[in-house]
Amino acid sequence: MSTRAKKLDPAGSNKQLFGARLRRMREARGWSLDVLSTKVPLSKAQLARIERGEYLAPEKLPALLDAVFGTEELFVELYALACREAIQDQYQRRMEYEGQAVSIKEYAGTLVPGLLQTDEYALALFAVTRPGDRAWQEEQLAVRKQRQTRLYGPNPPHLSVLLDEGSIRRPIGGSALMKRQLEFLVGMVDTPTCVIQLLPYSYGEHSLLGGSLALFTLPEGNSMAYEESIDSGALLEAPAAVQQRMLRWDRLWGCALSPAETAAFMNDAMEALPQ
Repeated sequence: MSTRAKKLDPAGSNKQLFGARLRRMREARGWSLDVLSTKVPLSKAQLARIERGEYLAPEKLPALLDAVFGTEELFVELYALACREAIQDQYQRRMEYEGQAVSIKEYAGTLVPGLLQTDEYALALFAVTRPGDRAWQEEQLAVRKQRQTRLYGPNPPHLSVLLDEGSIRRPIGGSALMKRQLEFLVGMVDTPTCVIQLLPYSYGEHSLLGGSLALFTLPEGNSMAYEESIDSGALLEAPAAVQQRMLRWDRLWGCALSPAETAAFMNDAMEALPQ
């Protein structure tokens, strides 16, 4: 005996809206979940969970659904909304500014910043934040990858990243994983839209120790700053406060290694990783 499908609430969340629209499109064509699973690389069980809004769809699914159903970018756009919703409220405005920025400057003291994290590096961090919750970890990875699409799409921001030596020394996820992360960073050290410079331990104390900082310049020319600690962040919009952070960042940028020296330093750090 077949069971009645769970009633969906499209207004409940953007994940539920995505799932409700998927079910409507599928049923309009008279397809079962089994049929749909032959057209996209997900199982019936996975598709059922996505339809119920229980977790965020895998990154590649929205474009595949648009192709299957001929819906242009409907599912891609719904997915972007769901990703934004998955971010905690305290970060929402930061994400909005990041999405609009023409220029982004970051200081990272202990970790590679999210825009430059490889998938496996990010997952290693999510795994220690909420151990055992694979659905949450994959959802956060999807959000992170959605943010990163701006770097490779049309009109990308110019990204300038100041890495403290500590951010490349700790072997997140183990030596092999960290080596792949460093290899990726070396490839991004000096590109048309990204520059990375490293501040070595030998520089000593400085005014940004103890956290991370992101500076966003919007198309209108106004700027915002976002400071982050272990599990909290503060968005700064007052011009005087933002200018103070800009000056601190600029001073350290001028004292950091050049891009070529940074790449060489990272290559040495890779060699120093345990085999």
